[in-house]
Amino acid sequence: MKPVIVVHGGAGRIFKEREQGSRDGVVRAALRGYGILKQGGSALDAVEEAVRSMEDDPHFNAGCGSLLNEKGEVEMDAIIMDGKNLDSGAVSAVKCIANPIKLARLVMEKTKHMLLTDHGAHLFAQAMGIPETPGEKLITERSWERWKKNLEGLQFQDYLGTVGAVAIDSEGNVACATSTGGLSNKLVGRVGDTACIGSGGYADNHSGASSTTGHGESIMKVVLARLILYHMEQGMSPEMAADTALDYMKTRVGGLGGVVVINSSGEWAARFSTKQMSWATVKDGQLHYGIYAGERHTKSVDEALASESGGF
Repeated sequence: MKPVIVVHGGAGRIFKEREQGSRDGVVRAALRGYGILKQGGSALDAVEEAVRSMEDDPHFNAGCGSLLNEKGEVEMDAIIMDGKNLDSGAVSAVKCIANPIKLARLVMEKTKHMLLTDHGAHLFAQAMGIPETPGEKLITERSWERWKKNLEGLQFQDYLGTVGAVAIDSEGNVACATSTGGLSNKLVGRVGDTACIGSGGYADNHSGASSTTGHGESIMKVVLARLILYHMEQGMSPEMAADTALDYMKTRVGGLGGVVVINSSGEWAARFSTKQMSWATVKDGQLHYGIYAGERHTKSVDEALASESGGF
């Protein structure tokens, strides 16, 4: 099996001045994840690394750059899932952690549980030796300005920015990972789709893997990630399955979003019903990426790696 990785940096509206940073961020994440796959690494390691890369990038609403809740605090959700055995780990409403996806992986591998939240997740992180990051270090000026404008009633809800990745490795195993800071000015303790298995992500070697982004409450209502895999199990291509599920979510509950999908044969799709979604994929030594509907740039991986330090 030839390895493939597909990543997204969130569906929504991306302002012009942030487009290049968003493109660079998803390309960097895809290349890092693919680097693991090319060396024979697992899909699980690849999606974790890709998402960790975007959590560290302030252009995205995950990790450093997360949107703030009503009290001006960062509360983050993340999930990871292994398609080989359907194991999954997730965390919700976590604070003061730079990389929630790493903690979600530890929940999957070091506990008998699948989801830890808030204070319990914090205690688990301490037990696992994950360093605490002061909350203010995760807050960017952009997130702070967004929070203040929402407080003033301007409803500055333009850029959703959840990050995610799906991959298939040389052994034919699939995995997904998703991470988010959630909605700006959300109620304290609000948990969206990301941490919920089948909504924010799902992976099953029998069908494929998907990672979602968009309006969390709508995604949860239709269990979007699992719905896409269901359509693929009925014989649809990844692109058709993604479009069918996104259309259903839009017509049934009025929700917009986006997905990255891969099937058990390595076919992939990056689809969205919002104005934009930053995405990137690497397959057969070729990098593809875009933000707008119909936009698709292509480079060889070697060319992309050579230009990484200077932007894409």
